[in-house]
Amino acid sequence: MSYLEYINEFGRKYNLELFNNSLLSWMFSLVTAFLIFSGILILKRVIERRLEHLSKKTETGLDDLVLELIQKIRKFFVVTIAVYVAATFLKFSPKFEHGMKSVFVVLLLLQVWFWGIEVIDFLIYRLVGRDKKLARSDSAIEGTMPALQFLGRLILVSVVVLLALENLGFDVTTLVASLGVGGIAVALAVQNILGDLFASLSIVLDKPFAVEDTIKVNDFVGTVEKIGLKSTRVRSLSGEQLIFSNSDLLSSRIQNFRRLQERRVLFSIGVTYQTSIEKLKQIPNIMKRIIDDCPDSKFDRCHFLSFGASSLDFETVFYVLSADYLVYMNAQEYINLALFEAFEKEGIDFAYPTQTLYIEKNELGVGLGKMISEFRKA
Repeated sequence: MSYLEYINEFGRKYNLELFNNSLLSWMFSLVTAFLIFSGILILKRVIERRLEHLSKKTETGLDDLVLELIQKIRKFFVVTIAVYVAATFLKFSPKFEHGMKSVFVVLLLLQVWFWGIEVIDFLIYRLVGRDKKLARSDSAIEGTMPALQFLGRLILVSVVVLLALENLGFDVTTLVASLGVGGIAVALAVQNILGDLFASLSIVLDKPFAVEDTIKVNDFVGTVEKIGLKSTRVRSLSGEQLIFSNSDLLSSRIQNFRRLQERRVLFSIGVTYQTSIEKLKQIPNIMKRIIDDCPDSKFDRCHFLSFGASSLDFETVFYVLSADYLVYMNAQEYINLALFEAFEKEGIDFAYPTQTLYIEKNELGVGLGKMISEFRKA
C-alpha cells in the first residue's frame, strides 16, 4: 500500500474530513498548488532572463513590453492561480464555489490593472511616434506624456471597476446610466477645464511645439518648460515664468523657432540723396561682399528699393544658416559694423530724417516791409 493510500485509508477509518473533503484530497490539492506556484515562478524567471538578453540587442520596444508585462506578474496572482487550480480537486458547496470564482475574477482584474498600465504607456509612446526606450531620454517627449497617461488610466480603472462590480453581482447598467447623466452635469460645470484637457491632448498629438522649444505667442517669447493638463508653462527671455491656458494657447498664433532650419533676415538701409549714381551702384556689391564674409550667412539679394522722404532706400535679404538666435544676432552685428566701415571708406553717408527750409531773401524783405507798414497804420 502506498503512502497516500495509507493516509486516505486512515482518514476514512477515523472519519477525518475537512469541509467534506478527505485528507488525501486536501494533501493532493496542497501539493498541486505548491507545484503550480513554484513552476510559474521558475518559468517567469527563465523567460525574464532570456528577454533581458534579447532586449539589449534590439531597439524595438515590443520585447521590452513583453518583459515588463512578465515582470508585473504579482505573487498574489500566482498564488491565486495555484489555489484556484488546486481547488478544482476539492468539492465545495455551489455558493462557496461561486464566491471563490468571484474572488478569483477580482484578483485577475487587479492583475489586469498592472498589465494595463504598461500597455497604455506603450501605446501612448507609439501614438506620439516614439519608441519608449528612446523616448525616456527625450525630455521633449517625456514632458507631454502625463495628459495621455492620465486619460488612459482613467479609462482603464473605470473598465476594471465596472467589471469587478458586475462580477460581484451589482447592476452596472443602472450605475453606468446614472454616471452618464452625472457626467453630463459635471462636463457642463467644468467645460473650461475639459477644454484645456483636450487642448493638451491636441498639443501632444498634433505637436505644434514640445518641451524645450522656443516659441512666440502674440508678443511673448520664451522656452516651453512644461505642458500640463490645463496649462503650459513658458520661461520668458527676461526670466519670468509665463503660464498660458492650453485652449487659449491653441487659439493664438504660435511661432516655433525650434524648427528653424535657417533664418531669413530682411533689413533696409537708407543713404542720402547727395550720394552719386556711381556710389549707389556699388552698394549691392558691397553688401554681397560683407555677407559672404560673414560666418554662417548666405547672401540672397540687395536692391535699390524706393525713394524715401529723406533717403534712398535699399532692401537686403540674407539667410543665417542656423536656428540659434545668438548666431543670428552675431551675424547681424558683424554685417552692421562691416557696412558702417565700408561706407565710411567709400564716402557714402547714411540718411536720417531731416528737413531743409529754403527762404528767398527778396520775399523775406517784402514780407517784413508789409508787417512794419501795417503796424504803423495801426
